[in-house]
Amino acid sequence: MDISELIHKLSKGEIKLYEVENFVQDVNKAAEVRRAFLERITGSTLKNIGYFSMDLNVTAKRNIESPVGVGQIPMGVAGPLRVKGDYANGLFYIPLCTTEGALVASVNRGCSAITESGGANAKVVRDYMTRAPLFITPSAEHAFRLTQWVKEHKKEIEEVFNTVDPFVRFIDVQPWIVGRNVWLRFMANTFDAMGMNGVTLACDKACKFIEETVKFARMISLSGNLCVDKKPSAVNWLLGRGKTVVAEATLKREVVADKLKTTPEDVVDVCIRKNMLGSGLAHAYGLNAHAANVIAAIFIATGQDCAQVVESSMALTTAEVNAEGELYISITLPSLEVGTVGGGTALPTQREALTIMGCAGAGDPPGANAKKFAEIVASACLAGELSLLSALAAGHLAKAHARLGRASRI
Repeated sequence: MDISELIHKLSKGEIKLYEVENFVQDVNKAAEVRRAFLERITGSTLKNIGYFSMDLNVTAKRNIESPVGVGQIPMGVAGPLRVKGDYANGLFYIPLCTTEGALVASVNRGCSAITESGGANAKVVRDYMTRAPLFITPSAEHAFRLTQWVKEHKKEIEEVFNTVDPFVRFIDVQPWIVGRNVWLRFMANTFDAMGMNGVTLACDKACKFIEETVKFARMISLSGNLCVDKKPSAVNWLLGRGKTVVAEATLKREVVADKLKTTPEDVVDVCIRKNMLGSGLAHAYGLNAHAANVIAAIFIATGQDCAQVVESSMALTTAEVNAEGELYISITLPSLEVGTVGGGTALPTQREALTIMGCAGAGDPPGANAKKFAEIVASACLAGELSLLSALAAGHLAKAHARLGRASRI
């Protein structure tokens, strides 16, 4: 069947958009058919959506359904940024995909100031992915009995859980009760993968084992929203999900003055009043200046799950003046959900971006690359926080956006 005939059948509703692959052998050709159909019925021209370098056959059944092409976002690079972590140790350039003028320049300025002052120290302090299936039982008494059974049979649950994937390993399971409902928040090591899919499959098998053994318990949802995935939450804020990472730096007073055009005292004052008081007044899950800006730009550039920017950007930024009159600044990311294998990380552009930082693919030992990447991401966020807080303290924010983010409209 040629393109014109397929378009005719699509127009008449005889074929659905997702069925085009049934009539052509190549996903790239199917995307071409869908673009031509959309151009005909909408009167639009999809030249740029159809201009790309990747092979859409690679994305089939893994990254996208009913593809028509790609959405291209400008990519810039900030750095070098010196990072001193357990896994990331050296100078790194940070790829950032964004449409916000001034963001890359701002992060770059923070990188320069931190690097000149000796670099950012970074550390992954927790590392596990979670999924929380929801069970219903006949009564609160039965709910309690289920949680006791889970505690007593944790070893058996672990053995079943670990049979699904060699790179998903059980760490613990935490029970929570509300009325006759029981949530089991599973925690697992997923090594270099972000790991959501692997943990989900392992939980499914473990929960079926629980249902078969504990006859009064019935799983009603494989995800019970206590995980917590793609939503800001207190449980992730306090207990973590993905990687909990801390990055810190101490900046010399002269660097703050020369590069950031302000003083340590003024940066601290803005940090306390904006990040602590303002965020507290708003009851925000995030006491930071703009961590989501940097997280989102890195996620898009490197093929992370962009919806997880929601919880990954929950962050707490602190600043203080030390005894030597220098500026100490830190950022803590309780729930940074990143990986270097799986999902969008295998796409050609995104893999190249990870390669820039030496983080592409699986690490040696397993998990090392994802931890390295997490340390770099946290340090880049620190650079972004430093730069914006300094711009606010110096009164330069509006001026920078006018210069870098307000070009003539097209």
